[in-house]
Amino acid sequence: MDTTTDTTTEKNLTLLRTAYKALESGALDACVEMMTENFIANLPGVPDPLHGREVWRLGAQAMLDGFPDLRIDVEDMFGVDDKVAVRVHFRGTHRGAFQGLAATDRSVSFRSIEIYRVEGDKIAEEWVAPDMISLMQQISPAPAGGRTVEPDTEEDS
Repeated sequence: MDTTTDTTTEKNLTLLRTAYKALESGALDACVEMMTENFIANLPGVPDPLHGREVWRLGAQAMLDGFPDLRIDVEDMFGVDDKVAVRVHFRGTHRGAFQGLAATDRSVSFRSIEIYRVEGDKIAEEWVAPDMISLMQQISPAPAGGRTVEPDTEEDS
């Protein structure tokens, strides 16, 4: 067993746990400091990677503005070499504008699968796949005579 690899993997896992806690508390400056200067974000629906820590900050701030009580539960996390994979569950209340939709005061719950690449002791790149369809269904106005989608609140799913 290569203890250097084990130690690096543990450091990477700790880095990501710390980053999620900082994000949940709204400490975006602390999150940005955990990223490389040339951080790369790979997002669904965006054809090319986005570059820079400020791009990440704008997206994170939009989430916190829309869901100021955002709670983040890391359900699974594991790492190999310079990569960390995370299965995360987000919950909150839609209390601010998000993606062009005014606050609804509805509770939301959605998940994401996220992969990170670490360089040294910083997060260098992310590939995220949040379930935006579920989130948007929960905050979108109900069609005439329709119902809104209730958030998934099962702890084990």
